[in-house]
Formats: sequence, C-alpha cells, structure tokens
Amino acid sequence: MLDEEQLGDYIDARFTRRLFRLETHDFLDVGSDGDDFQRYLAGQPGPDMARKNAWLDVLRSEVAQGKYTYRVHVVRSPLTDYLRFDFEWGYVHNEEAGERIGILDLAERDAPSELINHDFWLIDDEHLVLMHYDDRGRFTGAEPVDDVNELARYQACAQAAWSAAQPFGDYWRGHPDAWRDSHHAA
Repeated sequence: MLDEEQLGDYIDARFTRRLFRLETHDFLDVGSDGDDFQRYLAGQPGPDMARKNAWLDVLRSEVAQGKYTYRVHVVRSPLTDYLRFDFEWGYVHNEEAGERIGILDLAERDAPSELINHDFWLIDDEHLVLMHYDDRGRFTGAEPVDDVNELARYQACAQAAWSAAQPFGDYWRGHPDAWRDSHHAA
C-alpha cells in the first residue's frame, strides 16, 4: 500500500500524457481541503484560494506540458452537502485550470455495464492504482495493481464511464438547485 506522499510520487513517475480518476464516494475526509468544507456549510465566501492555487498551478503546468487529467465522479442526485461543496469549490476551479471532468449521475443515466464501483487512478492507460478508504471516508492507502486482466477491466471501465458521463460544466449549469445559494434561499 502506498501512503499519500508515495502515491503522488508513483503518479509523478509514470504520468506522461493521460491521468484518469474514477470517484464513487459521496463524502471523503480530505485533509488538503483545510476547513473549506465547514466554511462552505457556514455560508462563507469561496475556498481558501491561497491554499488552492498551488494545486491549480500544478494542473495548468501539466496542461502546458500536454498532460491531461480526466475525472469521472459517479453520483446519485440529490447531491450531498459534501458533493455540492466538492463541485462548487473544487471542480469549478479545477475545470478552469484544465482538468477534464465528467459527472455520471445514476439518478439520471444508466450505469454502463463496465462500471466498477471502486475509486481508482489509471495512469497513461498502463498503470492501475486502487484507492482505499475507511467507512468514514478517510484515505487508508493506494494499491498498485500489476495484473494485466485487471488493468484491461479498469481500462474498459474508464472508457465507458467517460463516454457515459456528462461534462461537468453542463451538469453543474443544469442543476442550479444544488448550488449553495439556492440552499440558503430555501
């Protein structure tokens, strides 16, 4: 198992053109978010951009090098508070910085038969890393998988999930009821 730092090193050593991430959780306890989630719930304005800009600079730099990150988040609306936060204070900015994001809302679209209900990274379509979390959404480790058959299965999942997902911007514009301001007005 790789810890968070080792996972970053593993990805950095192998990522040359395409990085794919499938997410299936509706809540993750991510330390790198600082106290932004609590600030979001309290109605405070915007994420801590001083902290967030470092990540956005990484995304912009990768795009400038011809390296692209793709993400599909599998959800089932109505969105949880955490997903609304993740989308509004995370994905909006990540997409502007060059990350390509799709949303597969299983309340609105059928799941492709190839979909695997497990978070993972696929690096350059050659390296598979399974993500593990405890029941409270805390990261417990990342598991590189060298099995060729498993790699093929996850490659098919990534392709099917990306094809079935709706572009994040379209999804978000189509769901103004999930925006924080609409919840404060209610």
